[in-house]
Amino acid sequence: MHRLIRLFSTSIGRKLVLAVTGLMLLGFLLGHMLGNMTLLQGPEAINSYAAWLQGHPALWFMRSGLALVFGIHVYVAIALALENRSARPIRYATSPTYQTSWASRYMVFSGLLVLAFVVYHLLHFTFGVVSLESYGALDSAGRHDVYAMVVNSFRNPWICSSYVVAMNLIGLHLLHGTRSLFQTVGINHDSYNSTIRIASLVLVAIFVIGNCSLPILVFTGVIGLSGG
Repeated sequence: MHRLIRLFSTSIGRKLVLAVTGLMLLGFLLGHMLGNMTLLQGPEAINSYAAWLQGHPALWFMRSGLALVFGIHVYVAIALALENRSARPIRYATSPTYQTSWASRYMVFSGLLVLAFVVYHLLHFTFGVVSLESYGALDSAGRHDVYAMVVNSFRNPWICSSYVVAMNLIGLHLLHGTRSLFQTVGINHDSYNSTIRIASLVLVAIFVIGNCSLPILVFTGVIGLSGG
């Protein structure tokens, strides 16, 4: 335990924590996306999935663990950003944009926007604050009608566009994060860096396209309340 505390007190230790928590969050995001894709199968599929999830005995344990991992990730990311800023108090006269990507230079900023979206998302679909009128609806089986709630929400152009923008923003954050993860754990060599970049791009593209497809399909009418 003492060694872990000492490791966390170092910059490389905090970067490892950031990488591990980021990997855990990426796993959750991909699993969450797969669950959301049941919307494509109609009301029965997604309402059954939501009812199973809500009734799972480990639901609040998993939510607490996820919140802890997310909190650690945010805290460590901000701590590292402040540490880097204090180590270089004088800004470059000319920004070295040729060395870093946009996603890398604005990683903390995009992370804070992602945090804001997470709060909004929870208020929207978990607590029903954003679309209160459809949050309490039940389907014919007496289950929470998640299908109707999602469809009614994404018919709103502002809600639909906010989710599409947020998914692309999260994608940029993940793109830099996945590439940085390999560097942090020492997997960094010219012979396979291009493979890592391509694999990261494909993974993030699947995430972004999968999550953006749902609000777009609802807004364009491909998915509707009459669908089954």
